[in-house]
Amino acid sequence: MQTQDLHSRIRRIQITTSRLVTDIFAGQYHSAFKGRGIEFEEVREYQIGDDVRAIDWNVTARTGKPHIKKFVEERELTVMRMVDVSASNRFGSVREMKSKLAAEAAAVLAFSAIRNNDKVGLIIFSAEVEKYIPPRRGVQHVLRVIREVLYFSPKKKQTDISVALEFLNKVIKRQSVTFLISDFFEPGLLKPEEKMSPQLRTPLMAAHRRHDVVAVTLSDPAESVLPSAGLLFLEDAETGQSMLIDSQNEGVRKKYHEAAVKRQNARSRLFRSLGIDHINISTGGDFVDELVKFFSRRRKRRRLG
Repeated sequence: MQTQDLHSRIRRIQITTSRLVTDIFAGQYHSAFKGRGIEFEEVREYQIGDDVRAIDWNVTARTGKPHIKKFVEERELTVMRMVDVSASNRFGSVREMKSKLAAEAAAVLAFSAIRNNDKVGLIIFSAEVEKYIPPRRGVQHVLRVIREVLYFSPKKKQTDISVALEFLNKVIKRQSVTFLISDFFEPGLLKPEEKMSPQLRTPLMAAHRRHDVVAVTLSDPAESVLPSAGLLFLEDAETGQSMLIDSQNEGVRKKYHEAAVKRQNARSRLFRSLGIDHINISTGGDFVDELVKFFSRRRKRRRLG
């Protein structure tokens, strides 16, 4: 792709996602995530309606007038996006590929973060960590991150999420909000009994203990519903394994769908058991709606305690 086309596409994403952040996510991002704690802001004179428990008795005694301590939430966050660029994400049967969907979702999350003066970082991974951009603030930094996600050319085809999670824990020492964006297609993740493999559970658990991990699952309708189109030659984008199937056979289509449902249920059980929030976004739907629902759930849960 020519440089001019590249800049034009990034600019379009910037305009679109900035508008989404302004019009749809205004205030939602801020209220959905906690800062690192509470910090002292100032001492001021007591006013009617102030909480008497906040009175600073030392200042009150010294001045002869009641004063209170005022605290504010320390808002600055580090927001990491971990984006899977393995070969299975270069697929899409509707409007766009999963990789482009990942870039657009990452862009919205990044612009939401910098609007709140949070730092934004990026980990791009396949079977290894292929690119790391340390957390920083600013529009230019976010544009660089978007460019990397859109046009990164991975060295590996396969996926190893555990390697990326272990890298996250090594390089990000303070708590972050981490969006793990992947289709979660990884060899060995699904055992015969349809339970997620410990090879993901253990590092995911370790990462979530230190960080606020949010799993964002990329999907495409064709991964769960097989069209009736006669003989089809299917190839695994990551392993190269292939098979010839008769998609007109109702039993074949049923097994295909059941396998997809088992994968989805296994992922959901894993995230739920670890207390990890989970967002499903599809090339066949509007990812903005799913993000709005997620922010709304987080905001309500935080308000309730």
